[in-house]
Amino acid sequence: MITPVRDIVIVGGGTAGWLTAGVIAARHKARIAAGRVSVTLVESPNVPIIGVGEGTWPTLRATLEKIGVSETDFFRECDAAFKQGAKFARWATGADDDAYYHPLMLPQGFTQFNLAPHWLQDGQGRSFCDAVCAQGQLCEDGLAPKMITTPEYEAVANYAYHLDAGKFAPFLQKHCTTKLGVRHILADVGEVRLAENGDIACVVTAQAGAIDGDLFVDCTGFSALLLGKTLGVPFRDCGDVLLCDTALAVQVPYATPDDPIASHTISTAQQAGWIWDIGLPTRRGVGYVYSSRHSGEADAEAELRRYIGPAHAALPIRKIAIRSGHREIFWSRNCVAVGLAAGFLEPLEASAIVLVELSAKLIAEQMPACREVMDIVAARFNEVTTYRWGRIIDFLKLHYVLSKRTDSRFWTDNVDPATVPPRLQTLLRLWTYQSPWFFDEFDRLEEVFPAASYQYVLYGMGFRTEVDPLDVVDGAGTAARLRRETEATTQSLRRQMPRNRDLIRKIRDYGLQTI
Repeated sequence: MITPVRDIVIVGGGTAGWLTAGVIAARHKARIAAGRVSVTLVESPNVPIIGVGEGTWPTLRATLEKIGVSETDFFRECDAAFKQGAKFARWATGADDDAYYHPLMLPQGFTQFNLAPHWLQDGQGRSFCDAVCAQGQLCEDGLAPKMITTPEYEAVANYAYHLDAGKFAPFLQKHCTTKLGVRHILADVGEVRLAENGDIACVVTAQAGAIDGDLFVDCTGFSALLLGKTLGVPFRDCGDVLLCDTALAVQVPYATPDDPIASHTISTAQQAGWIWDIGLPTRRGVGYVYSSRHSGEADAEAELRRYIGPAHAALPIRKIAIRSGHREIFWSRNCVAVGLAAGFLEPLEASAIVLVELSAKLIAEQMPACREVMDIVAARFNEVTTYRWGRIIDFLKLHYVLSKRTDSRFWTDNVDPATVPPRLQTLLRLWTYQSPWFFDEFDRLEEVFPAASYQYVLYGMGFRTEVDPLDVVDGAGTAARLRRETEATTQSLRRQMPRNRDLIRKIRDYGLQTI
């Protein structure tokens, strides 16, 4: 007898739960309306939102648009701001002038031509980012990536968001329940019951009794109540690669309502880790991610307080434990984990929310029609998701392994080959002689970090790829043309784009055009 998958139960709310609910419900809206599928989210009324990461990737624009969210409403209700990339300070040498950008724009002509060898041969005194795209200069100038006349979700310069996670989840909840037909149950799960075949049969709650389902999505955070505790899927720790295991977070008010809002994340390296600095319209989110093996909490807090300055000496600081790693598999039997239940990595490149998006999209698009094919879908999901987590770990480690800092044991331990994943070691050997590019080692349709991202970090950190002068002769004319185009685009955008805070204020006052 065929067992159709009709009732999808998401256990846990927050960004992971509600974003997953929205993506699944939007994809299956017609089936929900016809009564053939239901999406239920069970959320404890007593569990606070962690809200560690407030940075996102440009994928969130497409996700929000697809589930029917107004970008204007999102800005107004989620304390959102534009993000055009990240600035990494003091990562390479630790000097005051040591900084580079990882922007969200591809290098000029990237899909047809690789500018990296030409920049390596003759950079003309410019950073790699400035030589190949305009976005670093936009960030330096504090400019926005679009204008008030640019329609919702469209961009002049590619962008993502900074947001208040504590406001984002309730915003999604309202949209999912009022527009997408998601059923919301506020209840504490006290028991998870298994069927005879080992599947999850239901979750039993104190307030709403037993809630049956055909597919369960575990969004219960670090506890991983369903996939970890109930089904026993082990956790794969990667603390031997990513050494940071603690974060101290603080919310810093602006001095005045007109203070500039940085349109990029600022990541500043410290003695035993790094400090994030994210600008929202009403405050800055600042935090120190560090290794407790290399710094005590008191020293870490002192570094963080030096960063935010004596004017904020009385601000409370919240401590958050970080266990870098992920589940051995992400979908077991009729349960799939998304968000912190699947794993967590330090927020260096804002990978948390993009992993939720990609997982939710894969679940929605590959939704098994019946239990009889669910294991096939699960195997494909596990293969793709394991690959993605591995590539993110590689990319985060890339920032550390290229450092030339020797001023603390944290930095010297990070360049120890024993802490570097084998695949990354192989790629670094390859990139010593040939630059990463569009088709090199990045063969998946939805790479979280494409070859361009590796170029920005490699060459921002001072890595050198050997270039044979004869290899760049044939493309010299094209390279010169692309450089001129980059310069012209940069100057044009610097003249046209509004200040970041000014545009955000206009969006709140007048709204963006709907497409």
